[in-house]
Amino acid sequence: MKQELYACVHAAEFPAQALLRLRTGLGTGLESQPVTVLDGRAPLETVCSLNRAAQLKGVSLGMTRLEAEGIPGLRILARSQETEAAARAVLLECAAHFSPRIEAASQGTACACVLDIAGTERLFGAPEILAQRLRATLASAGFRTSVAVSANFHAARFKAAISRGIAVIPQRQEAPCLAKLPIALLGLNEEHAETFAIWGIRTLGELAALAETDLVTRLGPQAAAWRHLALGALPHTFQPIEAEFTLKEFCDFDTPIDRTDSLLFMGARMIDCLVARAASHALSLASLGLHMELTGGLVYQRAIRPAIPTTERKFLLKLLQLEIAAHPPQAAVLSLTLTAQAGQSSKVQLGLFAPQTPEPSRLDVTIARLKAIAGDDRVGSPVLEDSHRPGSFRMESFAVASQSSTPECLEENRPRLALRRMRPPLSVRVQLFASKPVAFRDREQSFKVTAAYGPWRTSGCWWSADGWNAEEWDVLAETSRGSCVACLLVRNCTQNEWSLEAYYD
Repeated sequence: MKQELYACVHAAEFPAQALLRLRTGLGTGLESQPVTVLDGRAPLETVCSLNRAAQLKGVSLGMTRLEAEGIPGLRILARSQETEAAARAVLLECAAHFSPRIEAASQGTACACVLDIAGTERLFGAPEILAQRLRATLASAGFRTSVAVSANFHAARFKAAISRGIAVIPQRQEAPCLAKLPIALLGLNEEHAETFAIWGIRTLGELAALAETDLVTRLGPQAAAWRHLALGALPHTFQPIEAEFTLKEFCDFDTPIDRTDSLLFMGARMIDCLVARAASHALSLASLGLHMELTGGLVYQRAIRPAIPTTERKFLLKLLQLEIAAHPPQAAVLSLTLTAQAGQSSKVQLGLFAPQTPEPSRLDVTIARLKAIAGDDRVGSPVLEDSHRPGSFRMESFAVASQSSTPECLEENRPRLALRRMRPPLSVRVQLFASKPVAFRDREQSFKVTAAYGPWRTSGCWWSADGWNAEEWDVLAETSRGSCVACLLVRNCTQNEWSLEAYYD
């Protein structure tokens, strides 16, 4: 059987860390500013989490809002469960880089998880090195954590909750390493905690020194489990969780945001986090989903889809800026959510003498600017609709599609007949003989029809204002100058009007 080995990650004061994770490093000054988090309904809100600077100011857990507001220089934030859920998913995602077997071990306002790292020495080195790399990875994601490594599940959990930094418990040295830890780590109820206080038992070492038989006689069978926990010898059945990989970042603003630059300030940080998380899985961002909660109960939703998946932060931020500028929110923003769909970035090998093509990012920025000027439904790739209506099409977002260039897929090079549409159609006057066009004239010259094929009649949607009833003629004609043309004449039967729709080249 393999030797058990566990690494516990403990993030203390997680409500405060979740709120400050996206706000730090942006010049807001929150790194050194005392910050406290309030939970509950007004006016009965109490302090549920705080950072180190707030603790030095004299703030304590359970303090009321009125007492907290009386401390000068204290930044007060409201607790956000959605922000904590998004931050917890990021923490588990970072931990999964070192082990796929993770068990949640959170208690109270702390976020903790235990990794099964048995057999990872060949990948990450000794346990001390793995703990350092694990803590550095979490720090780059915006978390301040402590990491403890032990062969016992509960010993690693207790040591990580108390230590600040990295702690490695040698094998069979669990009891001495846990001896000075407070007995409150066992999570005893009020009655049993009072009993141990009367006995003078305040640490795990003092509890482990008691006789197991006498302890069970006075406190019941659960006392034997407490003593084994204090010795670091209680076995544990590992119950791993399966964390879903979701690229999502959420920020709940303290006050409504009505300025675009302030919104982009936070959006830049969120895009950086999404790109870094996708890059850690060798992925790119194929699309960005923008969701905002606005004042007055309004909701703002937009989607940004680059032509190809990318990890360029500045490029994605520029697309976000253009999207918000083209479709500004109708009210102040209360919260911002960015979700991303992961994709594989494509690479194209150019020929040695092939001309250099423009960068895809420039194309996306140009398309975004054109959409802001002309409208979303007027820029993109035309797609024919499944309809009998002449010239019916719709616009779809531009995307780069992979095409096969194998010799089997190449068609032979032969002459083709092309239809060159006139947009808009050219109004003409047509002369008929036996219900067939024999001549027609536009504004500049006259044409004599030498051959006419038709009519090809189409009609539809007669029940709506967009209905059509037309007949088409393919004609060969000679101009007054002696040149020959092949064109398409269309008669609008509803209005009895003729038009030159296209030329055959």
